[in-house]
Amino acid sequence: MKRNIIKIDEEKCNGCGLCVTACHEGALVIENGKAKLISDSYCDGLGNCLPECPTNAITIEEREADAYDEELVKKNIAMKAAKQTPSVQHHMHGGCPGSRAMAIKKTPAAEPVTNAASVPAVSELMQWPCQIKLVPVNAPYFDNCDLLIAADCTAYAYANIHKDFMKNRITLIGCPKLDEGDYSEKLTAIIANNNINSVKVLRMEVPCCGGIVNAVKTALINSGKMLPWSIVTIGTNGEVLQS
Repeated sequence: MKRNIIKIDEEKCNGCGLCVTACHEGALVIENGKAKLISDSYCDGLGNCLPECPTNAITIEEREADAYDEELVKKNIAMKAAKQTPSVQHHMHGGCPGSRAMAIKKTPAAEPVTNAASVPAVSELMQWPCQIKLVPVNAPYFDNCDLLIAADCTAYAYANIHKDFMKNRITLIGCPKLDEGDYSEKLTAIIANNNINSVKVLRMEVPCCGGIVNAVKTALINSGKMLPWSIVTIGTNGEVLQS
């Protein structure tokens, strides 16, 4: 079958191993100082490893490849987990983290020290619609704006998303795993046809969110505007893991 899958340029690869850590499917290894794809069946083609590569040695190509096999991925991850420490096993167990069911334990918040009435939260959404596929390419609110491109789940995982990330930004949301098609074409048009100041990507730690990072990176390159951009990763426990 013909599908999207990663391609590694060994001449650019420096063997740092960041892509191996970023690939939650366990599809990559370092052999002889270079990254290598173990099997086509392990690669979901979403490109979670792309933004982690400091030399841009990894790209996505469309070619004939074996279908992605989640059962094989689970067996591969379980086999690797068996060789790890117990704490690592807990993190790796159960297949793709993006689909694994889990309960998140929270530490109870401290009781307020005063009896002052709590201030209601205020929405910082600056435009409508906010879904990537629905937003007009030439909407006036894109002029001279700072753009936040956020994975859907971040709004539910991170409690202060409005205050910490959405404030004073135009917010676009999407889910690369559930939405059909690729965001890069729409995002390219938005960036190319408007005066965007900067782009911040808000993603979850799960591997399927790599698709939204890859779409933004592709859009910036294709638009010809290498704007200031950054990535913030939110953990499934609601904490900022990387910014």
